[in-house]
Amino acid sequence: MRPPIPRPIPLAVATLAVAVLTAACRGPFPPPPDTARHPVVDTIHGVEFVDDYRWLEDQDSPATRAWIDEQNAYAELIVGDTALRAELEARLRELMDAPGALFPRRAGDYEYFSFRPPGREVGAIYRRPAPEEREYAPIDPEGDFEMVLDPLDIHPDGTTSVGIRDFSPDGNLMLYAIRDGGQDEVSIRVRDLTTGEDLPDRLPNFLYGGISFNDDGTGFYYVSRSREIGGRVRLHMLGTDIEEDVELFGEGHGPEKFVGFSRGGDGRYTVYTVQHGWARVDVYLQDAQAGGEPRPLIVGAPARFRTRFVEDELWLLTNLDAPRNRIVAVNPASPDPEPANWRVVLPEADDLLTGYQIIDEKIYADYLHNVSSRIVRFEMDGTRIDEIPIPEHTVASLRSWQDGTALLTLNSLITPSHILEIDLETMETTEWLPSAVPFDSEAYEVSQHWYTSADGTRGPLYVAHRKGYEPDGDTPTLLYGYGGFNVNLLPRFDARAAVWMERGGVYAIATLRGGGEFGEDWHRDGMLENKPNVFDDFVAAAEWLIEAGYTNPDRLAIRGGSNGGLLVASAMTRRPDLYRSVYCGVPDLDMVRFYQFTETNNIPALLEYGNAAVKEEFEVLRTFSPYQNVRDGVDYPAMIIMQGDLDTRVPPLQARKMAARMQAATASGLPVILDYDPRAGHAGGRTFSRSVRNAAMELAFHMGQLGVGGEVVR
Repeated sequence: MRPPIPRPIPLAVATLAVAVLTAACRGPFPPPPDTARHPVVDTIHGVEFVDDYRWLEDQDSPATRAWIDEQNAYAELIVGDTALRAELEARLRELMDAPGALFPRRAGDYEYFSFRPPGREVGAIYRRPAPEEREYAPIDPEGDFEMVLDPLDIHPDGTTSVGIRDFSPDGNLMLYAIRDGGQDEVSIRVRDLTTGEDLPDRLPNFLYGGISFNDDGTGFYYVSRSREIGGRVRLHMLGTDIEEDVELFGEGHGPEKFVGFSRGGDGRYTVYTVQHGWARVDVYLQDAQAGGEPRPLIVGAPARFRTRFVEDELWLLTNLDAPRNRIVAVNPASPDPEPANWRVVLPEADDLLTGYQIIDEKIYADYLHNVSSRIVRFEMDGTRIDEIPIPEHTVASLRSWQDGTALLTLNSLITPSHILEIDLETMETTEWLPSAVPFDSEAYEVSQHWYTSADGTRGPLYVAHRKGYEPDGDTPTLLYGYGGFNVNLLPRFDARAAVWMERGGVYAIATLRGGGEFGEDWHRDGMLENKPNVFDDFVAAAEWLIEAGYTNPDRLAIRGGSNGGLLVASAMTRRPDLYRSVYCGVPDLDMVRFYQFTETNNIPALLEYGNAAVKEEFEVLRTFSPYQNVRDGVDYPAMIIMQGDLDTRVPPLQARKMAARMQAATASGLPVILDYDPRAGHAGGRTFSRSVRNAAMELAFHMGQLGVGGEVVR
């Protein structure tokens, strides 16, 4: 058993305090509440699994609800109502409450935007008169603007949110979504902006993709997606019953796929897409002038496509025959739009092409070079012109502004987001919107290093800390990762990281296979049968931090959410000796039975993770599924699991069962806690104060485990 770092235990919850004084305590931490075991045996492909906590899958049973209440009380007891936690919450509130940049959307005579003013618990929809000489301008938090829609009028607890979806061509109607709590499902309403009232037309609570008005504002297109039949593109005409909506596309494409659409060519063409997981997209094209059904443009290719109309051409950003992406142009009117007839606009380069903008008849292409931004300018025919200067280890984005200028947004691990105005002829920049985040970036530094994974693959690792710091082998270090779904995990500013570094810690981000940072080969090397590579990468990154002298296992904490929650839980069950503390947020944890969880709306994730109904994929999943790989009597690290009751993307039953299993199995004497929010979901349903509170609780848990004091390092 590893010796815990001694610290006082604040007895903040009266209902557990008595039990703490009388129970046999495994070390200085109070034991968790008892959890009943009711074994259920599953046999999958001839392999038996015993699940002692299947009863916790019944989310609404009185026994489960009582257990959740006990777990929340225990979590508060362990973290405690301490001075450190209060200091962390106060500092996080300062950092997280600072207003950022807003770019309004013009509709009619107004500019509209969603905004949470400092101090307010939830954002609302606002507008202001549109200026005549520019498309948009910075939003002053103290400015004079009008509230259009306040979600507090819908639900006063601040867990309901509203979002703009589209405006009618005349700017008089607004499509907006209402998200009640944290569920992914939303309802759709139509607001008459001249009267402030909603029209009778509405879509019920459901999963919706793209939603947009038709050309004359008499109706709107939308994508609805169900767990039973998958996605469908429909057209609703205002003033009619939704039962009369016309289905335009989607039949035959099941719930394991995402369906989408876009329109272009002055309304002549509609592009329909069918996304198969995160590695393949099929494209169909419909010509309203020619009539007829949508025809396949590219179907069955093992590649992704992002579509956009540029004048009379359809441009595709694709990894077809180009793992790091390229841009090709298709003539949509051609009788033979086969790949052999596509025009290459930008060929594949050494760096990953992630997107592009067209400003003043020039292409500004976004690249990732070793997970850092580059923006290269080209003529419309693909001839390279030059490159916009961007600092090292920075995330950058560009948008059109006015009069030969653009706005360049910069962000890094140690630099909060700020915006420069750049003269596109001279490349000279001036401050357009400085950051309002009160953080001293000049006091910190960031560097990039490379770890070597188990199979010899090298991956980058960002490390940030206070300037002048010299590795001493004993510094509290927090390592973050994701590794999946073709997501690029970029070195962006994060309030948690800032507070961690202010307290003297080292903050690190590991770039892992399964993400998209180095192209499709890097992604595929971390999905399906290659998913174990992701965990090997993360373990290698942790080992590198130790071997390089930054930290040691008693001073190393790890964190991850969603797919990253799977990451840290799998890394923990593989190498429990390597970490002292684990944050596991809204996680996937029971990968063996994931395909049986009928309440999830994320069935396409099986095409990334693997489907245990398929024997070959089951054999891989069982090697890393955290819930099935917890072993009794192991010295596991301390662990905090956070989950929301209304998560419809990742079934919250997994977090409940994992907490119970870990509490019963661990022999280290270190606490395993579950912090469970009754209104939150996977990515919503939290007030601003709750978000601050969650961040403070996570950091307080890590700092308590790693022995971080209450002093800010100067």
